[in-house]
Amino acid sequence: MSSNPTASSMTPAYEQAHAPGIEGMKIHWEGARAKRASMIAFAIGVIGAVATLVGIGVERTQAFGSWLFAYMFVLAIVLGSMFFVLVHHITAARWGTTLRRIAESAMWTAPLFIVLFVPVALGLHDLFHWTHTEDVAKDPILTAKAPYLNETFFYIRAVLYFVVWAGIALYMNKQSVAQDKGNGLALLQRMRTASAPSMLLFGLSVTFAAFDWLMSLSPHWFSTIFGVYYFAGAVQGSLAFLIVVAMLLQRSGLLHGVITVEHYHDLGKLLFGFTVFFAYIAFSQYFLIWYANIPEETEWFLHRWGPWAGLSIALVFFCFVLPFAVLLSRGAKRTAPVLLLGALLVLVGRAIDMYWLVFPSLDHHSHGPHVTWMNFTALLGIGGLFVGLFCWRLGKNALVPVGDPLLRSSMGHENV
Repeated sequence: MSSNPTASSMTPAYEQAHAPGIEGMKIHWEGARAKRASMIAFAIGVIGAVATLVGIGVERTQAFGSWLFAYMFVLAIVLGSMFFVLVHHITAARWGTTLRRIAESAMWTAPLFIVLFVPVALGLHDLFHWTHTEDVAKDPILTAKAPYLNETFFYIRAVLYFVVWAGIALYMNKQSVAQDKGNGLALLQRMRTASAPSMLLFGLSVTFAAFDWLMSLSPHWFSTIFGVYYFAGAVQGSLAFLIVVAMLLQRSGLLHGVITVEHYHDLGKLLFGFTVFFAYIAFSQYFLIWYANIPEETEWFLHRWGPWAGLSIALVFFCFVLPFAVLLSRGAKRTAPVLLLGALLVLVGRAIDMYWLVFPSLDHHSHGPHVTWMNFTALLGIGGLFVGLFCWRLGKNALVPVGDPLLRSSMGHENV
């Protein structure tokens, strides 16, 4: 990527002289079309969510497990989008300015996940073994972890996570939308200043949320890099999501000349990089635990072999091997159909990863993968509600931050 001037040195005059204008370009999603897309997604989401909740009466653990699987999969896209926005402000990067409003709209949905967390809370005793006090009392390991793994502290931490995520999302969106009305440089500097402490809070909250909501499904097991594992997958998935959404918008006749092959190239590079990073973290976690050969650690991986071996192998291929092969060349990142294929493979891989993290921990008799209709209704439910709110937000404002002084140079960005 080319070097960027800092936000404080960037002036509207500089931008006007060095990049194309946006006059006449389609940067607004027509209200009727956005509303229609939002309503369709919401309808699908409501039907899927209700169907999954009805499934509680059929098979409680399966239904709550399906909800948690879908919840953590979609939440990862929201959190990865939040990281995309924060890291661009911190580094004063200009190339991603044209993509920022899409990521902002995705992270703006964070408050929705407070409501969607309610079924997780209702299924706490079905999902988390450490909530059974009579079993904890008989287990020295769980007894030692009880000061952290207890329901009261669990809920307190969850509230803190949601406050951090919702606060960052709403604040950044408010400042970004205000840019469209003027005073863009001052607001850009304000967002950049807020991004540093926000990134610190983001990192801590994502790490401990991964510990609480995924790692503690197997309370005897622990991994100090599990938070990084979830974070890497979240960013990988959100980059794939950005690529898919940007291409869909352009297919609808929007953002032509605003998001160019150069932006896709950079998204492809980031997606490729985080694909490698995720694989590195996943392998490091596996190798160190396997080499140390501590029973309560290796047991977690043993549960994911045997009947689960096929899914474990699929995880390797969809989260690393196939995206790596597809995205390796420069030409692939600059060819829309190939880049789209890589993004879709990554999203499939993210779904497999979430399933792989959740369900073996709930499969106490090692029956292996048990795909039911609730897996799909949960994905449609939570995914539909997320997409519905995302589309509604995307249609409320310009698809790019028109008042941002970095926008014009972003549109003229070229890879060197």
